[in-house]
Amino acid sequence: MAPLTTFKVGGPARWYAQAETEFEVAAAVDHARKHSLPLFVLGGGSNLVVSDAGWRGLVLHLAIKGVSQRGDLFDVGAGEDWDGFVAEVVAKGYAGIECMSGIPGTIGGTPVQNVGAYGQEVRDSIAAVRALDMQRGEVVDITADECRFGYRKSRFNADEPGRFIVLRVTYRLRPGERPSLVYADLQKYFAERSIPEPTLQQVRDAVREIRRSKAMLIVEGDDDCRSAGSFFKNPQVTPYMYQQVVTKSDGKNVPNWPGANELVKLSAAWLIEHSGFHKGLSRGPVGISSKHTLAIVNRGGAKAADIILLKDEIQKKVLGEFGIELTPEPVMVGF
Repeated sequence: MAPLTTFKVGGPARWYAQAETEFEVAAAVDHARKHSLPLFVLGGGSNLVVSDAGWRGLVLHLAIKGVSQRGDLFDVGAGEDWDGFVAEVVAKGYAGIECMSGIPGTIGGTPVQNVGAYGQEVRDSIAAVRALDMQRGEVVDITADECRFGYRKSRFNADEPGRFIVLRVTYRLRPGERPSLVYADLQKYFAERSIPEPTLQQVRDAVREIRRSKAMLIVEGDDDCRSAGSFFKNPQVTPYMYQQVVTKSDGKNVPNWPGANELVKLSAAWLIEHSGFHKGLSRGPVGISSKHTLAIVNRGGAKAADIILLKDEIQKKVLGEFGIELTPEPVMVGF
C-alpha cells in the first residue's frame, strides 16, 4: 500500500477494489461482509500510517468523481482532489475554504476529521454529507448538525467509527465575500507585503507558499514531503494545565489559543521543540522535517515501525517534560 500513501510506507493489502460509483461501493462492502473480510476505506492516502504487515482484508479505494453547482451549493464526489476543488471555487470567487488550500487528500476525508487550517474548518462550510450507512445498509443524507463536528473529529471518526462511508459532500460557500485573515501567519504575510485587502486568490497562494515553507505541501522531489503532514494534534488543556506548562517553560512565551469549552489550545510543535526535538533531526531512515517540527518524515527506505518508534519517543518526552500526552493525527492502519 506504500505507493497509495504520502508517507510511502506500508505492507500489502490482501484484496483491493477501486469504486467509482455508489453502486460499486455498496457491492464492495457487501462482498467484504459476505466473506467476513476486514474493510478499510482509502481516500487520498495523505493522513495515514499503514503497518509493515499491511491490511489483511479488503482495501476499498474511493474514486467517486464529479462537481456540480446549484447556486452557492457545491456537491462533490468523495474521490475528488481537495486542493483542486479549493482552486476551482476560489477562481469562481467563492469564499469559505480558501485558507485550507494545499491540504493533501480527497473530499471524502474532509468531514471525517473536520479538516481545518489557518483559521477555517470545513464544519463552517459543509451543508450535508451523503454516505453509505453500513449499519442500516442504505445510503443516507446527513445534515451538518448531525455530523457532530469537533476539533479534528466528527461522528464519523469519534462517535461511530466504521459505520459510514462518505460518498459525496455538499458545501455552502459565499460568493463575493472577503477572504478570512484571522490567522497570525497570514496577517504577517500580507503586512510584510503591504497588501491590506488581499483577494481570495492571493490568500490561496499565500497559504500554499506558507505550507510549502513548512513542508506541509506535497511537492514532487521534496524529501520533506514524504509524510502525513502534521503528525500530532494541537492539545487542548485546562487553564490550570496551561499555567503548569508556563511555569515549566522558565518564562518562555507559550503559544496558545482559545480552545473548545473554555480549554486552552497549545502548539504541539512548540511542545515538541521544547522537549529536545529540532527541525531536521534524523533517526536513520526517519526524522523530523527540516521545515516544521510537527512533521515526521520518511527520509527514504523507512518502515512503518521506524515511524512508530520516533512517534513513541516524541510522545514520551513531551509527557515527561510537560505532563501532556500528544495525540497522533494520522489514522493507524493494520497495527
